[in-house]
Amino acid sequence: MKCINKIAGLLIAMLLLASCGSVPLTGRKQVLLVSDSEVLSASLTQYDNYIKKSQKSTDKSKTAMVERVGKKIAAATEEYLKQNGLSSEVANFKWEFNLIKSNDVNAFCMPGGKIVVYEGLLPLVSSDDELAVVLGHEVAHAVAKHSNERMSQEMLAQYGATVVDAALSNKSAVVHTIGNTVFGLGAQLGVMLPYSRKHELEADYMGLVFMTMAGYNPDKAVLFWQKMSAATGNTNMPDFMSTHPNDNKRIMEIQRYLPEMEKYKKK
Repeated sequence: MKCINKIAGLLIAMLLLASCGSVPLTGRKQVLLVSDSEVLSASLTQYDNYIKKSQKSTDKSKTAMVERVGKKIAAATEEYLKQNGLSSEVANFKWEFNLIKSNDVNAFCMPGGKIVVYEGLLPLVSSDDELAVVLGHEVAHAVAKHSNERMSQEMLAQYGATVVDAALSNKSAVVHTIGNTVFGLGAQLGVMLPYSRKHELEADYMGLVFMTMAGYNPDKAVLFWQKMSAATGNTNMPDFMSTHPNDNKRIMEIQRYLPEMEKYKKK
């Protein structure tokens, strides 16, 4: 039995090593067990179903604002990827920026650059710069492949280290099953939530860089998150009860990042 466990452990170690990638800008190592094409296929199905059931905003001015800021950040992000030897990554993105009729104070991103903003968020946004904080953050989730990483973590947690290799032999079915969990509503306490908070803080940093490269003012991030905190009451929520870091921690981290943004500003 010990020998079998050692062999299984070795196999999974080799699998994880072969599946290791790194996040642009931060360089953080990540395990990506699923190919980009499989993630995009699974997520696009979920996204299409969501869009069909949702009502797009009829506010032409606000819709244009979301599209304008989103496309500008996406263009700056793609330029960064091309200039840093990551041109192959650009092909993964087919950017969409939709404003959805809903009072929810939220936004989300699907792999491939499918980004949704809810109308309920816009009363907290008084300028293109503040909207860029939101959209830069969501673009960062796509670029960092956080959904792939979450799917990989869920796969390991659900199937276990000793059988994940066998599970991957029928990866297409597994990916769609896991995708329904990762792209669906809700999350579990424990292993997955702390990882999600790590993703959120990483997206905050990367989002600041991308919005700055696009010509927006990163200093507005502090004001936006202060308004978001007041609106949602997330300031004192314990980290272990949330997929997101509490806003006080988030604002402190953003303030720490801001001096670095000077080097990314357009000259």
